[in-house]
Amino acid sequence: MHASALPPPALALPDIQALTRDDMNAVDTLIRRRLASDVVLINQVAEYIIGAGGKRLRPMLLLLSTGALRGHDGSAGEAASGPGIGPDAHQLAAVVEFIHTATLLHDDVVDESGLRRGRSTANAVWGNAASVLVGDFLYSRSFQLMVELDRMEVMRILADTTNRIAEGEVLQLLHVRNPDTDQAAYLRVIERKTAVLFAAATRLGALLAGADAATCDALHDYGLNLGYAFQIADDVLDYASDAETMGKNLGDDLAEGKATLPLIHAIAHGDAATRERLRHAIEQGDTGAMPDVLAAIHATGGLDYSRRLAREYAQAAEQALDGLQENDYVAALRGLARYAISRNH
Repeated sequence: MHASALPPPALALPDIQALTRDDMNAVDTLIRRRLASDVVLINQVAEYIIGAGGKRLRPMLLLLSTGALRGHDGSAGEAASGPGIGPDAHQLAAVVEFIHTATLLHDDVVDESGLRRGRSTANAVWGNAASVLVGDFLYSRSFQLMVELDRMEVMRILADTTNRIAEGEVLQLLHVRNPDTDQAAYLRVIERKTAVLFAAATRLGALLAGADAATCDALHDYGLNLGYAFQIADDVLDYASDAETMGKNLGDDLAEGKATLPLIHAIAHGDAATRERLRHAIEQGDTGAMPDVLAAIHATGGLDYSRRLAREYAQAAEQALDGLQENDYVAALRGLARYAISRNH
């Protein structure tokens, strides 16, 4: 095989985490410093949810996008010895994480969730009112941080993104316990609730690196497609994993009346009796119907179909990177696209 036919290099998650460790540590330090409030309850709730950890994918994407475009000669490792990712990127990465964390606090209240990342949600510990209000604090703190950077384009991207996320929250609410939710409606919710923040992170990283408009658009397309892939793969895990691995209860989506892609596919391709059972399960949020639901999803190939679509989005994400000169950071972005569809939690 000719060398040019080889697939582009992609880093595994541990290597990606090693590549970004110093920058992510700087982001975490900034997050904790800027979380501080003289209102004790804000500190308790914010630290609880930020301290829960998670993969910090969104801030990582911003850092990687900045690094990818500062390794101009394309040689592996060159980006790391370039001008550096810098404090502006650290601050914007913290903004992105604050926005994401605020959406988690609000989501768990709306969904009446009791478990996230393997432990009790903030609303289960402190109640709904505290979770909503601390979420509001995180939103407003994120806007304080972005205003400090005094870049109108940055503020426009994040203001538009936050507005789209809020639309996604309402759109999802309209589809709760709605058995007529189809694939197009499902993808519209994913775009607003998940993909737009991924895309904002990668576009902002490109913007900070001084990239031209076409390159910023390419990084936006990468982030958007990665967001779709990540969320569809996540929804597959709700029917193919377990609480210990996932950090949430198997069947939570069904209990909340959410029709995600495996179930939507099963309704579209099942026989009349199956469709009726599944529609009833969604309308009632009936986790007691889980054995029937799982059987129908397997019989109609719902998991395989969903995995296939997630893979297509992940491939589209990688293709968006094809115009970039290869370096460790580009390899890391490719690695995240592959990780999104291969993980088990």
